[in-house]
Amino acid sequence: MPAWKRFSDLLCVILSLPLAIPLMLAIACWIKLVSRGPALFRQERIGFGGKRFTLYKFRSMHPGAPTRDHEAHVGRLVESDSPMIKLDLLGDSRLITGGSFLRSAGLDELPQLLNVMLGEMSLVGPRPCLLEEYGFFTLSQRERFTVLPGLTGFWQVNGKNRTTFREMNAMDVHYARRCSPVLDLGIVLLTPLTLVGQMADCLARRRRLSPPASDAPVLGYGVQGMTDRV
Repeated sequence: MPAWKRFSDLLCVILSLPLAIPLMLAIACWIKLVSRGPALFRQERIGFGGKRFTLYKFRSMHPGAPTRDHEAHVGRLVESDSPMIKLDLLGDSRLITGGSFLRSAGLDELPQLLNVMLGEMSLVGPRPCLLEEYGFFTLSQRERFTVLPGLTGFWQVNGKNRTTFREMNAMDVHYARRCSPVLDLGIVLLTPLTLVGQMADCLARRRRLSPPASDAPVLGYGVQGMTDRV
């Protein structure tokens, strides 16, 4: 990893700690309040050079939540070359109370600051790859693994849930080839606006998926409207 990138990562993490630590403590307390089980979640991911590492997140799902649905969902999106819409945006029942907000606001990823300090991740880079997703990448797409994965990245601020798996990897390879301080700064500055957009999109989708109140007539009729589910 370039020396400038490691220096900027450590500097930004250290400067963020006075705000990040109280926020993380509050999130951990909330998770323990609404759900049994640990507040932190550990998961193996694929990082730099295709090597495995342990990624840290705040737990946003119920303990023991099955992963089969997610794996099948990702497989369908890759095969159909459809936009990579996350399950939690489609009303994922595995989420704890407030879990959807934690995810859309990026707050569940705050513990990854530890991964950054350990040199396993960077503040800016491709999305950390799940083990079961690694086989979907072609040899040319695996160029994305020549840089550290990041908390945010070029793909994350340029479409994310509106782009396909192929488009995501094209953006990741673009970043890997053109990584620079100026590019990283631009991505960091765009990230807050992206998170606001994610939260608004999540709220809008949840409203569309929520059925109307049982005692409220729809279009003048005493029957409930149908909700569109993906």
